[in-house]
Amino acid sequence: QVQLVESGGGLVQAGGSLRLSCAASGGTFSRYGMGWFRQAPGKEREFVARMSWSGGNAYYADSVKGRFTTSRDNAKATVYLEMNSLKPEDTAVYYCAETVRGLGLTRPSEYDYWGQGTQVTVSS
Repeated sequence: QVQLVESGGGLVQAGGSLRLSCAASGGTFSRYGMGWFRQAPGKEREFVARMSWSGGNAYYADSVKGRFTTSRDNAKATVYLEMNSLKPEDTAVYYCAETVRGLGLTRPSEYDYWGQGTQVTVSS
């Protein structure tokens, strides 16, 4: 059974930075596509970023493009989300997710395994 554990969330002022980590265990990590999603109170879970199995072909939501960067370390079975120039509207619970269905996927329903989430709060 695949398990994903996020860490690195917290409270930061607008314009600040945070780095989220997602440690994976229990699966063949290097074969899967990974994604980041977020969910703000009262809103649906939304796509943030994804990457291919090799760590290339990263793709971002327009709302975070140029500010967020995703990467992975297969040797450590860990993916990262570097978040810069944070805005109050970035406040949400952030989730990492893993899919066995293929590449280029951006819908939450297309991801099979989820972490527990980590809270990111950006103050103005």
